[in-house]
Amino acid sequence: METLYHQTNQLLQETTDLFNKLERDPANHQQIENAIQSKINTVNANCEKLDIYVFKTPINQRSMAKMRVDQLKYDNKHIQASLINAQNKRQKREQELAEREQLLNRRFGHDHTEINVDYLAQEQASLQNSHRHVDDMLHTGTNILNTLKYNRDTIKSAHRRIIDLANTLGLSNATISLIERRVSQDKYILFGGMIFTLGVIVLVVIYLT
Repeated sequence: METLYHQTNQLLQETTDLFNKLERDPANHQQIENAIQSKINTVNANCEKLDIYVFKTPINQRSMAKMRVDQLKYDNKHIQASLINAQNKRQKREQELAEREQLLNRRFGHDHTEINVDYLAQEQASLQNSHRHVDDMLHTGTNILNTLKYNRDTIKSAHRRIIDLANTLGLSNATISLIERRVSQDKYILFGGMIFTLGVIVLVVIYLT
């Protein structure tokens, strides 16, 4: 399990490095985005295998192993959301550039008089920028809400595991107390038997003499 865990963690680090490469080399966005998605899929598959390994670990180590796998899943979901956000931003930029180019090349003619409509392109670009900022805020808010929801579920799961562990420890303490009480009782029985045996021997000796 440890080998697969470290391999998966390394994949997450490599995926983060690909995001940095995507910012430096936007011209090869398609190839880099495909590589990121491929690593995300591999991490998902590894997490499914790790879930199986978790149930095979000893009970006293299972809680920690589960939390480590959950953290991998959380990081991978965050990377998936970042990829979708980056793709949306790129598509919007491409659409804005195409619309601006189309608007700049558009001419209105009347009696063979052409009017440049560059000021309309500027207004359009300003509106597009405003829409982009609002969409970015909505995407950020959605990602934050999803993160909070996932963290809440993780904390609830950890809380349940802690309660189960506390109950298990409580049962163990009761069992230990019962064992200690039985040991004390056995000690008294032993001493009582020894005294009784000595008494019988003394009576036999006195009787025979």
